[in-house]
Amino acid sequence: EFMRNPCVDAGLVPPLVQLLNCKDQEVLLQTGRALGNICYDSHEGRNAVDHAGGAHIVVDHIRSLCSKTDPASEKLLTVFCGMLMNYSNENDTLQSQLINMGVIPTLVKLLGIHCQNAALTEMCLVAFGNLAELESSKEQFAYTNIAEELVKLFKKQIEHDKKEMIFEVLAPLAENDVIKLQLVEAGLVECLLEIVQKTVDSDKEDDIAELKTASDLMVLLLLGDESMQKLFEGGKGSVFQRVLSWIPSNSHQLQLAGALAIANFARNDGNCIHMVDNGIVQKLMELLDRHVEDGNVTVQHAALSALRNLAIPVVNKAKMLSAGVAEAVLKFLRSEMPPVQFKLLGTLRMLIDAQAEAAEQLGKNVKLVERLVEWCEAKDHAGVMGESNRLLSALIRHSKSKDVIRTIVQSGGIKHLVTMATSEHVIMQNEALVALALIAALELVTAEKDLENAQLVQILHRLLSDDRSAPEIKYNSMVLICALIGSEPLQKEVQSMAFLEVVSKLRSHENKTVAQQASLTEQRLAVES
Repeated sequence: EFMRNPCVDAGLVPPLVQLLNCKDQEVLLQTGRALGNICYDSHEGRNAVDHAGGAHIVVDHIRSLCSKTDPASEKLLTVFCGMLMNYSNENDTLQSQLINMGVIPTLVKLLGIHCQNAALTEMCLVAFGNLAELESSKEQFAYTNIAEELVKLFKKQIEHDKKEMIFEVLAPLAENDVIKLQLVEAGLVECLLEIVQKTVDSDKEDDIAELKTASDLMVLLLLGDESMQKLFEGGKGSVFQRVLSWIPSNSHQLQLAGALAIANFARNDGNCIHMVDNGIVQKLMELLDRHVEDGNVTVQHAALSALRNLAIPVVNKAKMLSAGVAEAVLKFLRSEMPPVQFKLLGTLRMLIDAQAEAAEQLGKNVKLVERLVEWCEAKDHAGVMGESNRLLSALIRHSKSKDVIRTIVQSGGIKHLVTMATSEHVIMQNEALVALALIAALELVTAEKDLENAQLVQILHRLLSDDRSAPEIKYNSMVLICALIGSEPLQKEVQSMAFLEVVSKLRSHENKTVAQQASLTEQRLAVES
């Protein structure tokens, strides 16, 4: 190690690179080894080889030797691959350089021809592992038959270490959607299912690691739309059926992978409707039930993610509500884990969309509403805070119930809805304004003190004066102003701020709906004053 830099400083790299032009195989072999050693973990060594143009010559050698299967050529190829590996390891710039030289198709071809040679195969895999992390490499890999070659190689492996090595290349490659589909078509899924079957009941460390890697990779393959749909096969696919069987398993890893897989299958309405009609909700609720007390947080999160996705299609909501999903989800209200809180909120929000009865039932649940108000202040967790606000607003918007509004007022939720009207997200601003308009229309007397304390009138003035406010925000702000005039203290506030001036300007707004509402609001304000 301590000799690498002195070799570079002594100027040994350029003459060594010159020797790469030699025809003598033994000289090439020893030169490749020497340069590989100089590059190992040495920034200076790599730079020197780069400046001397060594990588280019080595890549050309690999290309010309690629099809030769005699022992001497294979030995030389192994050394050259090792040298490139040391040269580019953990160095994005040099990895990009090799990719631009077109090394990927050459190495894939090499793997196909020399798959019987363990040492050379290993070098190829390590080189792939180095390069596969880069986005630009994945596009190149997608134009080769890497998927086919890796699956073919994988099927031959018995030793855990060799499988792990292939897994390390597969995982980054499978992040690319084109390669996901290629891997599915090359039969990787069948290999993964077989590993799961063999290792599921084992307590050996290697088997537990393989089970995790195989099931994680399976979930990753399902993240691609085409690969997922191919494996779903209209819900009749054997792969889909096998993954379903993971959910009741006793292995936390398989429960997790099974729930994540369902969440991935549930990415379009057709799949969601089919799964709900075929009893998947029951399986997920039973899984959640096993994890209520001191449960596994990742499993809770995954099962809730799956339920949330399944609740998106309109036809599924009532079915899931009558199956008791809301009650199952509410058991996790006590959770102190933000990822679980976030998914719980999202699931409830999806379930009550346009479901008045369910929204009313949940909105009158004091424990739930109090927890939402508490989470609306979770400053450290923007996601939980946002979802809590949105659910509060949804309970009002979908129930249009006085009882729900009273519960939210009594629990201190009004100030959060007013703050939500100033959100940077238009959709959230809008949801807040619609909920506040319903409060003003249905329970103004109950809420007026809280609306006054939260400075709602000032906020509406700001939203209407701001040119950047979206048309729907301006429209709903004016609807809300008209409703607030029914309260004496709030009407006084409206009169004390020059609303007429702001509103009359909006009569010439380019959006017709806004302009019409401005005329109506102006008339109301004029009458009241």
